[in-house]
Amino acid sequence: MTRDAKITIGLESWLCTPPGRYLLDWEQRQLDGSVADVFGFHALQLGLPEVDALRANRMPHRWLATDDALPRPPVPPLDAADGPPAARAAVVLHCDFDALPFPNQSLDLVVLPHSLELARDAHEALREVERVLMPEGRVVIVGFNPTSLWGLRRRVGHWRWRMSFGRGRQPFMPDTGPAIGYWRLRDWLRLLSFDIEGGRFGGWRPPIASQRWLSRFAWMDAAGERWWPVLGAVYLLVAVKRVRGMRVIGLARNDRKKVPAAPAVVTNRHQREGGA
Repeated sequence: MTRDAKITIGLESWLCTPPGRYLLDWEQRQLDGSVADVFGFHALQLGLPEVDALRANRMPHRWLATDDALPRPPVPPLDAADGPPAARAAVVLHCDFDALPFPNQSLDLVVLPHSLELARDAHEALREVERVLMPEGRVVIVGFNPTSLWGLRRRVGHWRWRMSFGRGRQPFMPDTGPAIGYWRLRDWLRLLSFDIEGGRFGGWRPPIASQRWLSRFAWMDAAGERWWPVLGAVYLLVAVKRVRGMRVIGLARNDRKKVPAAPAVVTNRHQREGGA
């Protein structure tokens, strides 16, 4: 292992730090609200087992797919009564994000908590999600916002860290792939025939490593949500897969109109004989 690999902090370790816990708290609450009312039979969380993205969903079949062959210890829960998030996963799979072991149009919900930033090819991962989702299925994506103070500190911090050859300290933000902007991601999803159902930003406190100072700036969450919402540190986006030329209908009914029968002609045989 190289010197840089020893110092570089990963997303899993970073989630245990005060700033990581701060963003994880927001992400978990938003994920719970986004997947609670999504109905179906099959749901998949793609990557990052430290986040229990499907804990509020009620689908009977749930999977957790990770590209890490070695299991990682879960992040301690935000609420001690919740228990370890990874322990509640129904089935854990090891696979590549761009080669999911599911047939076409077989899943009702796919959740990607920072998965595109961890994938080796974000475009291919999104294409796989589109392939395995059923028509009208939903995808929920969480990612870092590059157009924020946190994104700025990440870029500047990594540049300064590389210039100093990593001596003495580690970067403030985790070492993941390039962050995908919110509006850029919307364009990618539209190209794959997704309709954007909703999106929101969170995490407006300054990028500070100290829990004490993060708590002092708690008032910025309410102010940021009102005055500069698109500058949040992270975002959540919900999209629905549409299949053009297909309509979802209810029970099939036989609406064919019946041809009325011709009226029967009734004659009185006795009157006809008497008049003859």
